[in-house]
Amino acid sequence: MATKAALEKIVSLCKRRGFIWPGSDLYGGMANTYDFGPYGVELKENIKKIWWEKFIHDRADMFGIDSSIFLNPKVWQASGHTESFVEIVVEDKVTNKRYRADHLIEDCFAKKGKEIKADGLPLSELSEIIKKEKIKSPDGNELTEPKKFKALFETKVGIIEGEGNTAYLRGEIAQGLFLNYKNIIDTFHPKLPFGIGQAGKAFRNEISQGQFTFRTLEFDLMEFEYFFDPERVDWNKLFDYWKSEIYDFALMLGINKRKLRWRPHEKFELSHYSKRTEDLEYKFSWGYKEMFACAYRTDFDLSNHMKNSGKDLSYQSENGKKFIPHVVEPTFGLSRVVTILIMDAYQEDTIKGRKRVYLKLDPKVSPVKVAVFPLQKDKKLEGIAQDICKELTSKISGNVIYDISGSIGKRYRRQDEIGTPYCITVDFESVDDQKVTIRNRDDLKQDRVGIDAVSGWILKKLA
Repeated sequence: MATKAALEKIVSLCKRRGFIWPGSDLYGGMANTYDFGPYGVELKENIKKIWWEKFIHDRADMFGIDSSIFLNPKVWQASGHTESFVEIVVEDKVTNKRYRADHLIEDCFAKKGKEIKADGLPLSELSEIIKKEKIKSPDGNELTEPKKFKALFETKVGIIEGEGNTAYLRGEIAQGLFLNYKNIIDTFHPKLPFGIGQAGKAFRNEISQGQFTFRTLEFDLMEFEYFFDPERVDWNKLFDYWKSEIYDFALMLGINKRKLRWRPHEKFELSHYSKRTEDLEYKFSWGYKEMFACAYRTDFDLSNHMKNSGKDLSYQSENGKKFIPHVVEPTFGLSRVVTILIMDAYQEDTIKGRKRVYLKLDPKVSPVKVAVFPLQKDKKLEGIAQDICKELTSKISGNVIYDISGSIGKRYRRQDEIGTPYCITVDFESVDDQKVTIRNRDDLKQDRVGIDAVSGWILKKLA
């Protein structure tokens, strides 16, 4: 399937079925912003729940928090973000549109069948490549010399204008974890190694137009910092352990492992805080791009916050030794993986000469677990269907819906596109034999199941 056509089908399905809508669509939209509809929210919350269970609830060495989006501006100065969180941009000399220089370079080489990474290259080197390859804007115009552009969103806090009121929307959610390290130490007295994790919004002043939701101004992340004693723990082994856990989580969500790969960051593209970073990339229709990541941030953040705040952030071990812990940071793009799951699950087949579109989502993440239909608008059938729906709602951890709108065929097609794994139909025979038909989304197999056995049958399938 061609790249543009493949993406258009996904965008159309997401809008049609209430997964993802363009932001501010009523007013013509706003670039790189999207709203999650009812089924998009369900899918996102299911992913977050699985993540929280695996990495927070199911471990004795993890602490979950929810830190503020607004932080003292000194935090971002201490972390190096006000200086280092920048993009290199170029401008179309005719239209004045701005583009990330590294993206234009990577796209140029991709058209030649070459995969390179330009993110993190020095400004002078980016300029040299653009001139050498004679790269122009997407509109075919000459470009200005590359220049730095701050990726942190600035805002004002308070009623008086002035530089002292400048604040930032967080560009990452990690700093809230580092700021609460001392609170966790003082309140819970954990022994190393341990982690602090959270899920929340981050913001980035994106220049380039994203591929659907791949690059957005605001996005959801799930991540944790895992603190350890570098003299007692081999950071390389710990890094590889968390890599395997990140990969296992991706498989738990049902992502096709043949579309996953690990890519180590080259030295020039490492973030200012990182000694080693690897991205778990997914193969989009336009190439491999980052989905999750693992980074070794050493003691960079805690040491800088200790220096700039004047507060003691050292850890005291049982033998009295005081030191600054190091951290390995697994990061998971939540809003990004929602779209990845939809893309990965998208299927087309032909049934009796008609094309069928369905999402082959793992039932664990499906926004709707079961849909219950009366075959027709009939009080007896509706009563039985509503009773089944109520029972399933009380027993299943997930969304169960009652659907009576349109023909049975249209209802099946609607649920297929939502990714609902099982549909239960109450027909006129159900009144006499007390059985219903349960249809499987993937193979279309239909089972006749007793009404009193429905909940047990569904629970077993969803287990």
